[in-house]
Amino acid sequence: MASRSEFFAIPVKGTKVPTGPDWLHEIKLDGYRMKLVREGKRVRLITKGGHDWTNRYPWIVESALKIRNKQFILDGEAVVLGVDGTSDFDALHSRKHDHEVQFYAFDILGADGDDYRRLPLSLRKPNLARLLRGRSEGIQAAPFEQGEIGPDLFRHACIMGLEGMVSKQVDRAYREGRCDHWIKNKNPEHPAYRRVQNQF
Repeated sequence: MASRSEFFAIPVKGTKVPTGPDWLHEIKLDGYRMKLVREGKRVRLITKGGHDWTNRYPWIVESALKIRNKQFILDGEAVVLGVDGTSDFDALHSRKHDHEVQFYAFDILGADGDDYRRLPLSLRKPNLARLLRGRSEGIQAAPFEQGEIGPDLFRHACIMGLEGMVSKQVDRAYREGRCDHWIKNKNPEHPAYRRVQNQF
């Protein structure tokens, strides 16, 4: 039986940051990976483990209901931002800041009855931007850069103490399960790297 995480596109571990015009790069936020689903007046937040955490994060739900589109599925990260503007996993994990948790969407799987998963990422990103146009609180599109900037962006992310980066090929569809056109490079000095190492 497939695990719940296989319903998400899961990046593979990288040994270096890919370069070239057909790659885009997103700073990895240190939070909980989730799908945000709206169907009319119903909103759900589903974790990689298949848990429904809708009731945990009221700000995300409230923001989702303010979006003009009545049906959509977003892939992204639920995070708490610290005073320095970076994601704070300890604050998120503590459950003391559930009312502050917001959603950074980096992909859109569908909207208004249309399935976007077969579209290349280069088309899904503009669709995501249109859906979230004008949104500034609660839910927002995760920023990204494209092209040769990848290695420099990763180096600066490490200097700033961020978790790392995910690089994605722009001409590929959304593929659930292990996804070799999504490459994750982690900052070895970040606490998230040590959390993973300690699991083995």
